[in-house]
This record gives sequence, structure tokens and C-alpha cells, in this order.
Amino acid sequence: MFVIGLTGSIAMGKTTTARLFAEEGVPVHDSDAAVHRLYEGEAVAPVEAAFPGVTKDGKIDRVALGQRVLGDAPALQRLEQIVHPLVREASARFLKDAEASGAPVAVLDIPLLFETGGESRVDATVVVSAPAEMQRARVLERGVTPERLEALLARQMPDAEKRRRADFVVDSAHGIEHARAQVRQILAAVARMPTRRT
Repeated sequence: MFVIGLTGSIAMGKTTTARLFAEEGVPVHDSDAAVHRLYEGEAVAPVEAAFPGVTKDGKIDRVALGQRVLGDAPALQRLEQIVHPLVREASARFLKDAEASGAPVAVLDIPLLFETGGESRVDATVVVSAPAEMQRARVLERGVTPERLEALLARQMPDAEKRRRADFVVDSAHGIEHARAQVRQILAAVARMPTRRT
């Protein structure tokens, strides 16, 4: 089975692109959704132990946790050391199930793919990209403040560097059908590519 790592900075269209892969019949593992599940399950105890007071009704309060780690690099690193291995376990289970079901291709949707060295766990990388001014407009439309956007972008590898490292780039600036055509081209290309996971 061929594994695609899908990534892209905030508001670049990654979630929509993941959906387009799913619409082509490709199993997709959403790392953000996995974190949501973990914050209601097995991550609750270790996160609460590291950051007392961030749980509410037996779940992690994401707002409270966000306030604790935003702008605090050591705290964020401590949180990632708890959560990232759990997400990797969940993605490994997903890949095993996808392979058992006979899927020729699977997608791991990982926001911080390059930042966490995740490219070594996939066979090809796909970066979703759009011009910076379009990204900014999309983010501000979501009600995110310019300050919060800057803080988020500071954590992420620059878009130009992601594009440089990517095997494929999906340009999300020209609408859904244009993106769908690119997804189909990628699936046609990877069908002829060798696997390279380490």
C-alpha cells in the first residue's frame, strides 16, 4: 500500500483536499480529529498531570490548554511529547486497517508533517498551497485575529519551504474542481511510484 502524507499551513485548503482524496475512495487519517478523540480519552490523564486544571467534565478543555501553551515553547514541547506518540499509534492502526481492507493508497493528513519529521513515515508528500494574501483573508474570515495568525505561522515551516520539499503541490487558489483534477493526477502518478517509507 502506498502512503501519502498530506500537509499545508493554516487556511491553505488542506481539509478540503483531504475530503477530495476521500471522495476518490482513498482512506484518510485526520491527525487533528485523532487529537480531538485523544483529548476525550487516553490523553486526558497524562495531559492533566502535565498541565493541572486543563480538564473539564473528564475531557481536555482545548481553550484552557491552548492558553497554557501559546507562546510557551517548553510547555508546547512537553504537550507534543505526550500527544505526538499517541497520534502516531492511532495512524499506525489506521494504516494496518487500510492495508487489511485492500486499499492501494492511504492518506495521512498531518498539519506538522515536515516539522515533526513525518515525511520519513510516508511514500510521497503532498502540500496544499495558496497565495499568502488569500491564506490571510481565509484565516481572518474564520474570526482568527492577526496576532493569533502570526503565532500559528511562527510554529509552521514557511509555505515556500514546504512546497520545495513536497513531491506534489495542490494549488487551492482556483476552486474545488481544479483541486479535484490535481488530486486525480496525483493518484495516477503514485500508482506508478515505488514505496519508500523507512
